[in-house]
Amino acid sequence: MFIQSCFQKDGGRHTITKTDDENQDEHSFASEIYKGTSKEETVMKVNHLRVVYHTDDNETVAVEDFSLDIEKGKLISIVGPSGCGKTTILRCLAGLLQPTSGEILVNNKKCVSPGSDRGMVFQDFALFPWRTVRQNVEFGLEIAGVSKGVRKERALKYIKAVGLEKFADSRIHELSGGMKQRVGIARTLIMHPAVILMDEPFGALDAQTRNIMQEQLIKIFEQSEKTIVFITHSVDEALYLSDRVVLLSKRPSIIHQIIDIPWERPRNRADPEFTNLRKKILDYLAGQNVIG
Repeated sequence: MFIQSCFQKDGGRHTITKTDDENQDEHSFASEIYKGTSKEETVMKVNHLRVVYHTDDNETVAVEDFSLDIEKGKLISIVGPSGCGKTTILRCLAGLLQPTSGEILVNNKKCVSPGSDRGMVFQDFALFPWRTVRQNVEFGLEIAGVSKGVRKERALKYIKAVGLEKFADSRIHELSGGMKQRVGIARTLIMHPAVILMDEPFGALDAQTRNIMQEQLIKIFEQSEKTIVFITHSVDEALYLSDRVVLLSKRPSIIHQIIDIPWERPRNRADPEFTNLRKKILDYLAGQNVIG
């Protein structure tokens, strides 16, 4: 069950390349994907993904021959020109869109539909305005039939993890944009997905709040050891957050480069190596007819 889809409805060089009941509940939601895998092993594998959109007599190739290995415990960003197919790729990974050809494997099992091993964080928050913060976070557990006491306890745990414990009983309209996005992240974490898919989650935030949320995400990422696939238009954000950056071409989208980021966290955006790599990527994007 892909709970997040329900909310829409109701430095160095760079190279190219609980309680017993609660524990039982957590094991029932935790993905089988991590069994028998080390931190460097592949969690998700994308093979020769191709997506073609058909309208009347026309066809548009959005994505062409996209292949990627996604390792456990890594944060991978996908960057490219506007309209190149980044969100299309993410929707395929989520099982919300079937590719024209190619395959996506999760723990060596073909992915053909949404699943609890993947959780999605949306740019537009997709929260229920009539519910409190806690009720939004525990919604997936509620749908899954988890008892009220257990889901409340677990929801408060993840609300605290994203720094919103003082707002657990607040309504959504009382929150800032950054706080709303933290609710969305907590709602995803509570379901214990093996892979978290994030579709420009900070794109609608102001610059200061965006930087704060980047710091918050790094803390959550390091504490939870989750695997994250992160879509962004911001080269600065991708370099600041990621272990690897996948750089796409304009449509029809192909992988231009995969860049391994060698710097430890936290990173210094003013470091000459950081700014030099950022400039190289921006220069490439400028050649793809986009504004950096």
